[in-house]
Amino acid sequence: MLIPFVVAVQLSGCSAKEYTFAYDRNRNNSSFSIASQTRETTIDAFAAGLCVTSGDVSKDTDVDMSQATAGGLFDITTGKVIYAKNVHEKLNPASLTKVLTALCALKYGNLDDMLTATENVNISESGAVKLGVQPGDTMTMDQALHALLLKSANDVAVMIAEHVGGSVEEFAALMNETANSLGATNSHFVNPHGLTDPNHYTTAYDLYLISNEALKYDKFMELIHMSSYTSTYHDQNNNEKNIDLQNSNAYIRGEAFAPENVTVIGGKTGTTNAAGSCLIVYAKDKSGNPYISIVLQSSDKTTMYNEMTDLLNEIP
Repeated sequence: MLIPFVVAVQLSGCSAKEYTFAYDRNRNNSSFSIASQTRETTIDAFAAGLCVTSGDVSKDTDVDMSQATAGGLFDITTGKVIYAKNVHEKLNPASLTKVLTALCALKYGNLDDMLTATENVNISESGAVKLGVQPGDTMTMDQALHALLLKSANDVAVMIAEHVGGSVEEFAALMNETANSLGATNSHFVNPHGLTDPNHYTTAYDLYLISNEALKYDKFMELIHMSSYTSTYHDQNNNEKNIDLQNSNAYIRGEAFAPENVTVIGGKTGTTNAAGSCLIVYAKDKSGNPYISIVLQSSDKTTMYNEMTDLLNEIP
């Protein structure tokens, strides 16, 4: 699939001209190569303003990531990769998938949309987190996004997918299209929740790209920062059902503690047997500069939070 991008070319003494190029996910390069004989021509590459690394980065850091398969710390302001371990390795993301689900919902849906649960919300996978919605239940997109990001409700992820995409399969196609457009071309998604599937995978670097885009939405920022949420939705007979949620992020709940110079704004947790313990964190330093940090496939939750705090300690 070819995805068009518009590149602005500024010619000396002339106004900007735009050229459309196709981004080919089957090529190894992640930018554009343009030959021009025009003097003083400048072109912003696709990766301009993004953190970029082709391999591991650990110089001048003191991070213990020995119990995790992959991890990274990205300085959004400067575009510097402070730390990277196996950031391009394809791994199962578990519920970190829901960052992309939320991004697609915010991009293509509306907060006041009314969602209706179908039979597909009956998820049977052992240990899968659910809100407990039943076929015929209705809630707004706003309520669904709270359940998606705070509780990590897999049944609500299906509601969102079917409402926005028409089906889980069509929504997954939209997820892949959105990820590819951001340069996250080492990923493939087949569902909106991250429950285990051999064809469902991503990388720490791709998750950075996806998170970086999601953070541009004020609603996403608001949701990941909330410690709790209460509301009511309705069953098929219009009877009220209560929502009472606590954020699954231990930093937000006050059960894990960032370094003194760092403020954790929020993030997303994820855990399955295949993915291990995973976490994305959005944080700021004392000057308000933003960072994205990621731990994938850690051995357990306690170790994962220790590793994440190690990463946050590297923030200047």
